[in-house]
Amino acid sequence: MSRCIAVINAGSSSIKFGLYEVGTESLLYRGKVEQIGVSPHLQVSDAKGAVVLERHWPAENFDHCVATHVILETGRALLAGSPVAGVGHRVVHGGMKYALPTRVDRGVIADLSELVPLAPLHQPHNLAPIETIFDAAPQVPQVACFDTAFHRGQPEIAQLFALPRELTRSGIRRYGFHGLSYEYVTSHLPAIAPELADARIVIAH
Repeated sequence: MSRCIAVINAGSSSIKFGLYEVGTESLLYRGKVEQIGVSPHLQVSDAKGAVVLERHWPAENFDHCVATHVILETGRALLAGSPVAGVGHRVVHGGMKYALPTRVDRGVIADLSELVPLAPLHQPHNLAPIETIFDAAPQVPQVACFDTAFHRGQPEIAQLFALPRELTRSGIRRYGFHGLSYEYVTSHLPAIAPELADARIVIAH
């Protein structure tokens, strides 16, 4: 098996992941660890959707870091030693500093950690797998992609609240979320509904 790219989407109580072949972008495996903190369980399917692995754990001491280690171990077994070229992460908040996909280092992690108060239910869980992989496999490149990035292309006036500008400068503004989903939908419109590609549309996420 050739090298692969791993994609991780960590939520408040789950971590979803996919393994894709480099070059062809073909799906190899997809899986998820769900009900973290309640009744953690792992399910992995192959490219055809057939379940190839299921496991369960007690909730005690099983957090997002432990779930990430499980995913790493599972990936190594499934890939049978084939190298991982990199890991891409969905991160809810990039603030005003990060809009483009960004190679993660300790400085980036520190910057993104400062945004936890703006997304307290998501940002810590997004960062947990990044930090865990950084510690366990620092040689593997990691890239963060931001849900706020899609909306940064709006006119400046659309990003502001009707508040004193010193509050805006402190970081209070309309950031917009679920941007990766919107970007995916709009990028596929020309192929599936070309008559809508340049229209004003409403996307129900």
